[in-house]
Amino acid sequence: MRPQILLIFDLQYEDCVLMLKGIANYERSHGPWASFLDDEMKAETDARWLANKRWDGIISRHTTPALVSRCTEMKIPLVDLNDVPAYPGVPKIRPDNVTVGHLGAEHLIERGFTNLAFCGFKADGWSCERRDGFIEAAKLAGQKVELLDVNYPGDVDPFWDEQQLQELTTWLRHLPKPVGVMACNDLRAQQVINAAHQVNLLVPEEIAVLGANNDLMRCELVYPNLSSVATNSTRSGYLAAETLDRLMKGYSPESYDVRIDPLEVVARQSTDLFAIKDRTMAAALAFIRENACKGISVEQVVQHSAASRSLLEKKFRESLGLSPHAVIRKMQVTKIKQLLYETDYPLKKIADLTGFEHVEYMCVLFKRAVGKSPGEYRKRHQAQTRN
Repeated sequence: MRPQILLIFDLQYEDCVLMLKGIANYERSHGPWASFLDDEMKAETDARWLANKRWDGIISRHTTPALVSRCTEMKIPLVDLNDVPAYPGVPKIRPDNVTVGHLGAEHLIERGFTNLAFCGFKADGWSCERRDGFIEAAKLAGQKVELLDVNYPGDVDPFWDEQQLQELTTWLRHLPKPVGVMACNDLRAQQVINAAHQVNLLVPEEIAVLGANNDLMRCELVYPNLSSVATNSTRSGYLAAETLDRLMKGYSPESYDVRIDPLEVVARQSTDLFAIKDRTMAAALAFIRENACKGISVEQVVQHSAASRSLLEKKFRESLGLSPHAVIRKMQVTKIKQLLYETDYPLKKIADLTGFEHVEYMCVLFKRAVGKSPGEYRKRHQAQTRN
């Protein structure tokens, strides 16, 4: 008889969907299991619900003390994917949040930001770990970090978003500019961008904003599109299934608290700029950011910035160590990476969307910049998220 597996996941969150994908990947090669998805979290709110059926194992993204207690009483193996402190005796798999913070700081520092800030939730351990990793990486680079940590009430306070808008606008106004801000997750980063718009601060020209978790809907529905540290939720789900399989076979887990490295920073428009104070440079870079994937020429950049070509070339090389042409190509390559990572579009469509008339030229340029062909790059990322 197939093992009866209960999966407790809220599908409104993208990380839950990716975790389930990882579980399915494991089950396909090691099952079969008979899995039931509790996407209403009935077992979370009423652990007595578990008594309605015999379960051989449970994987939960929404683990509560009541669920842990009930599983212990009924001797049901449980694996926890919730990013909160571990329950004794319950194996937990979660992101390496310190490394998430490190990646965020390094991404902003690489873009030339000497003013850094972090915005998070002070009562949530995962947010504090990301904050601490961000501060640690900044210190290693000899930089200080401005902080704004608040309590997150969840769904309890319907007026919290409006209150946060006011607090964030005050904080953002007083930050030294240009500044690179990392938020603890994509929800918080979205709030930062909305607050910046409220007080007419340019993103990313004055405030570059970076989120975490790479929730595609949040990242794509905000303008400019949000850069984010991609956690490896598919890998978390795969390891959770592997751990549950061990428990059901009577073995102990290899570890009771597994930390999963993030994948990478997925760069989008909200950080797609270097920290620049010169107004001519800022205007030229803003024009490139908006139009790089439309196949623009350096001459068009010169016309928009109202500076001579020789002066603009000099400013670019002094500030960035790159020519205007190289910056255009760099932004095109960043967009190609994003489309390879997030979509299954054929290369011809990606070439059209990034300003290349000939797909062959796009592939040559991409390999020269990244060291891999577009196909190799896509396969590598698909393999990372699959396992």
